[in-house]
Amino acid sequence: MFFDLAGRKVVVAGDGLAADRRAETARSAGANVVRLAATATAADFRGAAAAFIATGTLEGDTALQRAAKAAGVPVNVADRPALCDFILPAIVDRDGVVVAISTGGASPTLASILRGRIEAALPERIGALAKLAKTFRAQANALIPDPARRRGFWRRLVEGPAARLALAGDEAGARRVALGELDAVRRRLSPVGIAHIVGAGPGDPDLLTLRAAQLLQEADAILHDELVPAAILGRARRDAELVSVGKRAGGKERGSAGWAQAEIEAELVRRVLAGQTVVRLKAGDPFIFGRGGEEVDALRAAGLPVSVVPGITAALACAASAGIPLTHRRFASAVTFVTGHGAEGREAAWPALAAQVGEKGGHTIAIYMGATEASAVRDRLLDAGMDPATPVAIVENGTRPDERVSVGQLSDLARLAAIHTRGEAGPSLIIVGEVAGLAAAAGQPLLAEVS
Repeated sequence: MFFDLAGRKVVVAGDGLAADRRAETARSAGANVVRLAATATAADFRGAAAAFIATGTLEGDTALQRAAKAAGVPVNVADRPALCDFILPAIVDRDGVVVAISTGGASPTLASILRGRIEAALPERIGALAKLAKTFRAQANALIPDPARRRGFWRRLVEGPAARLALAGDEAGARRVALGELDAVRRRLSPVGIAHIVGAGPGDPDLLTLRAAQLLQEADAILHDELVPAAILGRARRDAELVSVGKRAGGKERGSAGWAQAEIEAELVRRVLAGQTVVRLKAGDPFIFGRGGEEVDALRAAGLPVSVVPGITAALACAASAGIPLTHRRFASAVTFVTGHGAEGREAAWPALAAQVGEKGGHTIAIYMGATEASAVRDRLLDAGMDPATPVAIVENGTRPDERVSVGQLSDLARLAAIHTRGEAGPSLIIVGEVAGLAAAAGQPLLAEVS
């Protein structure tokens, strides 16, 4: 049972840490806390909504428990379940959403461990969702007289598009969607769904964000890159529809004509209009060479709800897995992310990058999708004046069980890359700069050059 203690008298009798903690807990619930010494009488407890006792001795605790009971006040005695009328549970409080965990006094440590697990599972902004529901409670009860339809509305509100926007911090957007759904239910229309542009990270399913994992369990459909591994897709809801819309190097999905970007955007819009919760699952981070921004623009242009969930991008994950610090006090003070498939007209960037790597203080270049263009990357940097002996590293399938790392010099980049472009090669990242040489120090296997 949860009692409203706001403005009510709560007595805390005793001294020490246990008493202080109970006083703080009562204050956090809005109670007017009265601290008493171990010599308190029944008169001191009268009018209280609850009493907490923590003298540290069985004699003192028993005497005060009897005094509180004589005043008709329910009692909690620290670490003495036999003297308690109620148990003080472990509490998770997220802005008004309160979860209480109790073992009936058997194991406070177990309750504390469970509290930690629940805290990790609950979205940080769950309180905003409760406030959203409170905002529309009176309207929903007035506009939807049928109890079954009203329950359906509330379930969709706390699980659907409005909820995801509230949890993402877009409270204004959540209110707009909730108003639309309330009107749709009243008029017996089908409400729209929501799209989530989600980063899958580098490939290790344990590196998914908590929010990404939650959305995989909620999605009706998952439109995923081909580079997203089966281990991550396996975290999806069992009945979710999995649709591969990814493209390999060269712009086509293996074994098919592939999906054009405009087709992906149109499919997202179609499914959201049909009322689905859709996850657009992209390798790495959606906004780092992932075209997630274009998909967000398309959904917003259609007036549809959308949220973005960041992922651990390949440069950070692959470098960390290979033991390469992208910035290092002795070698590099900055890092630049570029793509090996640079758009036409951007060749001028390579001389600037080459100059930065060679300057005092150093610079690191992380090159996405560069293994198949290794010869061109090498030539651009050498033509721009970079030292041929500059360390380079190629990380293939970073963070995954079949990760491979090659380390060498810029002049040998094409031969190193040949190791990572054979047959069913995985996604590779090229790292250029002094820090690349630190991969060997991390104990990573150095693959031999191709002869």
